[in-house]
This record gives sequence, structure tokens and C-alpha cells, in this order.
Amino acid sequence: MKHWFVQPNSIVRHIWGKADTALFIFAGAAAEFALNKAVDWLYFTGRLPADPLGRLFSTVTYARKIIFSEQEEALKAIDQITYIHKGVEQNRGAQIPEWAYRDVLFLLIDYSIRSFELLDRKLTDVEKSEVFDVFFRVGERMHLKSLPSNYAEWLKTRDEHLQQNLACSTYTIDLYQQYKKHLGVFRFLILKQVQLNLVPGRVKQLLPIKKTSWLKPILQLYTFIRRQKMEGFVKKALLPVAYKAQLSELDVNH
Repeated sequence: MKHWFVQPNSIVRHIWGKADTALFIFAGAAAEFALNKAVDWLYFTGRLPADPLGRLFSTVTYARKIIFSEQEEALKAIDQITYIHKGVEQNRGAQIPEWAYRDVLFLLIDYSIRSFELLDRKLTDVEKSEVFDVFFRVGERMHLKSLPSNYAEWLKTRDEHLQQNLACSTYTIDLYQQYKKHLGVFRFLILKQVQLNLVPGRVKQLLPIKKTSWLKPILQLYTFIRRQKMEGFVKKALLPVAYKAQLSELDVNH
């Protein structure tokens, strides 16, 4: 009998099993990565500014691998994440702040919930707690300290992190220029609009973009198209052709 890290009937699998929801999580992560005060660590390797879409895709891919793998394979994936980060720390001769690790876990929890609710329906408190639990177990395996013990406590800690750990810096400006370069003008415009409709108020306040939002009526139309299972052409339009294969992999419901 297979022993899964996340059970097949879990809401977390339902959330991460759809490409468009994963892309919205990706969009939220793109905003917070740019604002995080520890973003210099991602610039240290050079990978983020050189290929911001690929770097963010790798974060989403690792999360999905954990969510859709059996227990032992999921734990190996988590250990690999830890190993990679320890290598970066060794090369730089410093440690990534503990809060920065927590921030990544927190944004994955938050945007999993926000993206699903924006595209599908409101989650129950039990379902939100289930999302929290999955990433809490990831954090435990990474031996992270000071993790909130339940969803209610996470809400409070998440807000504290948003207030303390984000800032619009020269890295933010540069990273948004890289997003525009790699996405093209139209896709970059869509990214910004998705972010304005998705991110928490504190993130929206700090983003180096105009705050005018016109996407909500289009999102309502998209949710209708989605229910008719005709959304494929829209998803393909959201990313450059080079990422077509990765997009197809995201849309496999397990």
C-alpha cells in the first residue's frame, strides 16, 4: 500500500493539480520574491536575474513534486532543497536567515489559498488548515525553527512577516525589469494585473507597479470558460513558448 506525503483526495492536490492555479501561485511568488529583504541571496547565485521564470518554475516544480510523491520520495525532495541551500550558504560564507526560509513556506501557503479562491471557490477553514499542514511538515523536515503550530497562529505570523520582511529595493526594480524582458510587454501586463488581484495589501502597497486594476471582469469570464473546460488556449498565452513543456506538466491532475 502506497504511503503518500499528501493524500490523493486532499484539497492541496486539487489546488496544485491545475496549471492555471499553479501559475497564479507563481505570480504571487514572483511579487514576494522581488520584495523580500533576503532577495540578495537569489541574486548571489545569478540564477534569478538571468532566468527569473525558470527560477520561479523550479520553486513551483519542487513544491508539486513533494505534493504528488509518495512519502519517501517527497522527503528526498525536501532534503534536496535543504542540500542545495546549504551549498549556496557555504559558497557565500554566510547563512540564509531563518525567517527567509519561513517566508517561502508562508507565501506558498498563502498563494495556494488565494489562487484557488480567486479562480474557483472559497475554501473552508478545515481546507485552509490542510494547506497549512502540508507546508508545515515541509518546514519541519527542513528543521526550521519557530514555525507556527496551526493555521490560526500562521495567520498572525504571516502578517508579522509581511510587515517586517518586505521592502521595495533596487533588487525589486531590477527583477521587475527582468520579468518584463523575459515575458514580453503583453504577458508582463497580465502578470502585474494578476498580482494586483491576488497579493495581500502590504505586498500590493510595495510593488513598483501602477495600482489600477482592470482584470477582475476578465477573471470572471475566465472562470466561466474554465468551467466549460475551454481554458487551454488562455493558459498557453500566459507564458512564452519556451515554457510550453513545463506548463503541460503543471496541468496533470494526480
